[in-house]
Amino acid sequence: MDHAADAFRTDLMTITRFVLNEQSKHPESRGDFSILLSHIVLGCKFVCSAVNKAGLAKLIGLAGETNVQAKEQKKLDVLSNEVFVKALVSSGRTCILVSEEDEDAIIVEPSKRGRYCVVFDPLDGSSNIDCGVSIGTIFGIYMIKDGDEATLEDVLQPGKNMVAAGYCMYGSSCTLVLSTGSGVNGFTLDPSLGEFILTHADIKIPKKGKIYSVNEGNAKNWDGPTAKFVEKCKYPTDGSSAKSLRYIGSMVADVHRTLLYGGVFLYPADKKSPNGKLRVLYEVFPMSFLMEQAGGQSFTGKERALDLVPKKIHERSPIFLGSYDDVEEIKALYAAEEKAN
Repeated sequence: MDHAADAFRTDLMTITRFVLNEQSKHPESRGDFSILLSHIVLGCKFVCSAVNKAGLAKLIGLAGETNVQAKEQKKLDVLSNEVFVKALVSSGRTCILVSEEDEDAIIVEPSKRGRYCVVFDPLDGSSNIDCGVSIGTIFGIYMIKDGDEATLEDVLQPGKNMVAAGYCMYGSSCTLVLSTGSGVNGFTLDPSLGEFILTHADIKIPKKGKIYSVNEGNAKNWDGPTAKFVEKCKYPTDGSSAKSLRYIGSMVADVHRTLLYGGVFLYPADKKSPNGKLRVLYEVFPMSFLMEQAGGQSFTGKERALDLVPKKIHERSPIFLGSYDDVEEIKALYAAEEKAN
């Protein structure tokens, strides 16, 4: 990227302009989706600002409560959740909200209801806040036929029914990655303008990668196919170079790197967590949606991740996602084990 030339550009593609351009391709559109996205973007800007000054504002530290996942809540978690709930409700375009931080789904009051359900993790990777590692917000959007009659069943849909998904990463720069079902694009926040600018157009994940990302501290509890795949990453038998291990422990950061550089992100089931650790609705689905839109794959160990039909809003699942060929290898190992049994 030519930063010197960029400094004099006046035709910057902002996320607002990008979304409006996409909207113009659908003459039947009423602009509701664009309005909803603008409120999500505002929430991301607010949280980015709070994250950047968290240490100064004493926002780091525990809030003294435990969330539904039995994790102690950080003050910044609580703030981020409030920001997104208020931004989404005030958009007037949502009917049901599901947040990692709230035990029950939020049903929007009738006067402010729209046709969209939004599922989100307001601050993923929050255990890393105190040491300055990249953290982020993950979200997915469903559309339902009738917002007035919205029920929990409208959210408990397979991920393939999502109309959009994305994440915002708060790190060395603030990056928002978004898919509305026709490819994946990345936008970086320009603090001087207060605008997200298109910096990663039409992201395509490499077909095969040189990186694998997994918590090897759980290795003793893995199942056979996962152990075999990681062994193959370290000690390839086909003459290829070994893969590099890169693991941050913040899903947004790990998936972002995987999306840009290729490779595979694994959070398998194990003896400690037989149903996996990551939540289906607001972690597995949005990230799987983005990976598939970028030309990659996602797999649970049994099926395509986006085909899962969750029965509870905080349901968990194993997940393998990343480059097409790498996930294909994992699928072959699970198929071989099933055949052997």
